[in-house]
Amino acid sequence: MENEKIFEKLEPIRVPEIDEILGVPFKVLDDGFIRVIDYLGSDQSIVQAARVSYGRGTKKVSQDRGLIRYLLRHRHTTPFEMCEIKLHIRIPMDAWRQWIRHRTANVNEYSTRYSLAIDSTQTTEPDQWRMQSSDNKQGSAGFFDTEIGKEMSADEKFLHDKAREIYSKRVEAGVAREQARKDLPLATYTEAYWKIDLHNLLHFLELRMEKNAQLEIREYANVIGNEIVKRWVPIAWEAFEEYILTSKEFSGFELKLLSLLANGKKEEVVEAAKEYGWIKYKDDKITFNMERWEFEGKLNELNIPIPWQ
Repeated sequence: MENEKIFEKLEPIRVPEIDEILGVPFKVLDDGFIRVIDYLGSDQSIVQAARVSYGRGTKKVSQDRGLIRYLLRHRHTTPFEMCEIKLHIRIPMDAWRQWIRHRTANVNEYSTRYSLAIDSTQTTEPDQWRMQSSDNKQGSAGFFDTEIGKEMSADEKFLHDKAREIYSKRVEAGVAREQARKDLPLATYTEAYWKIDLHNLLHFLELRMEKNAQLEIREYANVIGNEIVKRWVPIAWEAFEEYILTSKEFSGFELKLLSLLANGKKEEVVEAAKEYGWIKYKDDKITFNMERWEFEGKLNELNIPIPWQ
């Protein structure tokens, strides 16, 4: 009887909510998109993979939701690798350069050596030109005045039009496509098939949905998370939101400071921060420290006053 169960025909796992959107593009930015091409597995697949390791005859120790939440909470990630998804992406090249740094996926990109470059570039509205952050060298903070932005958008259009004109002229003259493309702007859209397992996809989303990620790639990550993964593996997504996306991690030193703050020892917190090297002065002003700046952000989210301000 036991052997008969082993050799039973297994029904394929399908997720109706994903089947409904297969091939349907979700618009991102002005001319980008994401769509699901294919997928493998579901929440059920995560549970199946996890329970295989218990061995036959072992009782289920929890319901599916509880097990998935336990696995994610304790970073037991292997069962999440049993789920895979293939996406078709259209994205500006500058954002794609960040995306492709995630080397845990299978990728096939549109080739401008063989095909003409996609005749589309990402454009910026006059009220969307961002200023460089003074705290974070990789980030932005605030927007330029719209009147200044109008001039920037006009310059952008001129540059894009001229680059496309020169590219087309080279191609028509017979210049090899692999060379004709070299001066196209990074705003030019490219396309790719991107296949990744759920474990690595959630890591990608953890980094790219984060508020300090570049806005453009964050737009894509938000669509993948909220429009696709949420439909595909809703239980895993719920756990990911709670334990990773909206949670906060604290170092041992940060927990020590929080403990001191909880006991009203503000002066000791400041002294500890000085000894740790977080607080140094130049011209009577506290100099920038990345670790301290990140901790201050956590305190702000918890509505806890920053003790050294």
